[in-house]
Amino acid sequence: MPVMKTFRPVGAEPLLTATHTRIKPFNQLLMHETLLLVLSLITGVAFLVILAQRLRISTPIFLVLGGLAASFVPGVPSIRINPDLVFLILLPPILFEAAWFTSWKEFWRWRRIILMLAFGFVLITSSAVALVSHWMIPGITLSLGFLLGAIISPPDAVAATSVLKGVRIPKRIISVLEGESLVNDAASLIIFRFALAAVLDNSFAWQQATLSFFYVSIAGIAVGLLFGLLFFAIFRWVPMSSNISIVLSFVAPYLMYLSAEQIHSSGVMAVVAGGMFLSYHNHKFFSNTARLHGTAVWSAVIFVLNGLVFLMIGLELPVVMEGLKEYSVTQALGYALVITAVVILVRLLSSMATTAFTWVAGHFIYVEDRRPGFRTSLIASWAGMRGVVSLASALAIPLLTKSGEAFPHRNLILFITFVVILITLVVQGFSLPALVKWLNVEDPDHRKSPSLQRIELHVDLLSQAVAALEQKYPDELEHNPILRNKLLHLKNEIEQLQGDEPLTNLSSGPAAAYLRIAKEMIHLQRERLNVLRKDINYDDEVIRQHEVRIDMDEERLQDILGASEEH
Repeated sequence: MPVMKTFRPVGAEPLLTATHTRIKPFNQLLMHETLLLVLSLITGVAFLVILAQRLRISTPIFLVLGGLAASFVPGVPSIRINPDLVFLILLPPILFEAAWFTSWKEFWRWRRIILMLAFGFVLITSSAVALVSHWMIPGITLSLGFLLGAIISPPDAVAATSVLKGVRIPKRIISVLEGESLVNDAASLIIFRFALAAVLDNSFAWQQATLSFFYVSIAGIAVGLLFGLLFFAIFRWVPMSSNISIVLSFVAPYLMYLSAEQIHSSGVMAVVAGGMFLSYHNHKFFSNTARLHGTAVWSAVIFVLNGLVFLMIGLELPVVMEGLKEYSVTQALGYALVITAVVILVRLLSSMATTAFTWVAGHFIYVEDRRPGFRTSLIASWAGMRGVVSLASALAIPLLTKSGEAFPHRNLILFITFVVILITLVVQGFSLPALVKWLNVEDPDHRKSPSLQRIELHVDLLSQAVAALEQKYPDELEHNPILRNKLLHLKNEIEQLQGDEPLTNLSSGPAAAYLRIAKEMIHLQRERLNVLRKDINYDDEVIRQHEVRIDMDEERLQDILGASEEH
């Protein structure tokens, strides 16, 4: 018989199990139940996101609260998150997509503060949590404290950027938070690995841990760049369709992650390094079709993965509470609230200290900004919400030690982690937009809005095309009416965007009338296109191509409208 594969519910069993026997009705039932559970989760994510958008609540916060509420509904199955589901299946593509859309210019510009946040703050937070938990909780050793600190130290930038969406905030803050999120997961997982080994072996060698730390980080980056070069060569020199390019782009992060983990280095650093390398050079090997289709596909996939991640955090509560047996809920909650306060306070104080240090260091060495300001630091520190990597790390703690005994305080660590995630997401997440508005931080870089940048860039590119036509093809312009019409069209578009009545001033006058009529023309074209769908003389493929063109025209109008509102 051919090899068959059956899906098992997420839990202690493998995600995929191979068998050489016929599928039994029981296994078939498990597969159907698992499929229905996954479909139910995805459908739940979709409806909760729609509701969150209508209520104007940050999506990650609403998904966690929605999962939390659903966990109390009778009949809803308990969701046991397998750490391998997060580390091996969800984390690589999420990290790869984040690295792909991270600006290398901004990352390099703020590299010092990003590395300080990613490594320094993780280490400081882990140490503070270790000391407080060792002092406060009976039976918690320093090694167990460091393990807990490593688990809850890395903030989740997906949550922060989602909360800050639509809030006017300096670009540098977003860039620093995004850059931090790419590296801090690796830092925390490395510390987690060493702390776990110390607990299991009852020993810890600082020199060996320091050398291993550098090896894990550098080797992970090397693996990522090696695979980045390999995929660059494949994309560049092997002819392939856009669909194949997109499929290979999904294969890349998994190969990077698994290969790095195979040599006991950081899979997170590998995916981040490889993703940023390929992103920086993607214009050299991706066709326009591959970029357009790939962006759409990746956006939808990552949306679903992130949604599932935050929904499952809320649904995990019954499982966490079930394992909390040797402590009362009140006692465990008290420990968790103190640890949460420590995590928030340490990040706040560390951020303020970093601001003061930057001001002093700016008198002796070059820094990008000698006066970052305490308000900026306050926003960055308050955006330190925790997410799924923390929960997955806690779940990755083994049930038994090497001697076969139950892992000490595992259930309490898991409960504290859940509370830290919940409080930082809900409390800090809800209050962050209000804090940003209250502080009213001006953008020190005085950057133009993204919409205005898009329009100015469009004008610059149009001007280059006009100059090239007039300088290189004067004879063709004189004898070719089609080319002359093209030149006239380019000049008219430039005039619309920067003339006496630019389209960036839409409050009144010709520009406002233009926008109103342009919207009406697009609407009429859509209606006519819907009529022509029934005409046998026009293929559906051709209809869809024109629909894409109309969509792009409408997108450009939205850019113009956005620039006017931000002006």
